[in-house]
Amino acid sequence: MINQDYFINLAKEKAGDAIQTVAVAAPYDVATLESLRNAMDLGFVKVILVGDESIIKESAKEGNVKIDDMELVHADDLAGCAQGAVDMVRQGKAGLIMKGLIDTSVILKAVVKKENELRTGKTLSYVGILFKEDYEKYFLTSDGAMLIAPDLAQKKGIVENAVEVAHALGNEMPKVAMICAKEKYYEKMPATVDAVELQKMNQAGELSGCIVSGPLQMDNAVDKHAVEVKGIDDPVAGEADILVVPAIEAGNVLLKTAKYLGGWTFGGVVVGAKVPIVVCSRSDGEAAKLVSIAVSCMMAARNK
Repeated sequence: MINQDYFINLAKEKAGDAIQTVAVAAPYDVATLESLRNAMDLGFVKVILVGDESIIKESAKEGNVKIDDMELVHADDLAGCAQGAVDMVRQGKAGLIMKGLIDTSVILKAVVKKENELRTGKTLSYVGILFKEDYEKYFLTSDGAMLIAPDLAQKKGIVENAVEVAHALGNEMPKVAMICAKEKYYEKMPATVDAVELQKMNQAGELSGCIVSGPLQMDNAVDKHAVEVKGIDDPVAGEADILVVPAIEAGNVLLKTAKYLGGWTFGGVVVGAKVPIVVCSRSDGEAAKLVSIAVSCMMAARNK
């Protein structure tokens, strides 16, 4: 079964002796500090906390979290926290960035600044990691947090980024479902048109390291019984590893419905910059944040 320990053990296995350093912008909440403490104790990260020292220490005291073996770098405001975390990467002191109690937009504004040299020319997108303790597999989802209404080229980048995460997790040929409201091409529904084009790109070798199929409805992507009932003959149907949604609303609703009504946990990472960026909701607990750190560490280790 897939749970928090699954990702932690995988990170230990894949990282080996390599310990990543994470620069954390505005680590002002207990859940973030707890996840960092646990990641340090498990031996796969070192931590740089960037922010107002008094707020950080007060939060640590509130949660009874030991931080005296974490480096503290002072920043006066949230923009300074984001820039400070980016500076740690630019100076070679950190291999990944983590969002604390700060808007994602503030972090990304620092990441995309030309002078910070973290852009790669790739699409920047959010990859969600969706898992549940009594379920036999996890899903990667994209994009439910960044790209509002991606065009075909951006969707290609979204798929490539999600596949990169899957590869870092050890799945070298993930099955990618292009999620739509129909499982057939329909010219009045642009998502189905894009899905067909992306499947063609995959078959032509323009999208490699994965199997892309679409359009597929959600039930056809993840439920084998639905596939059998509908008589769908497709290599991804019922066995999808990656769920690519047509727009941000669909991705956001998918993740939060799974969490709040289905009992799933999700973390996330922004992919496409020179380093992975751990991005969790400010309301997420320690488990989601720790899994996100573990996945980002595997990505950083793979990219070295």
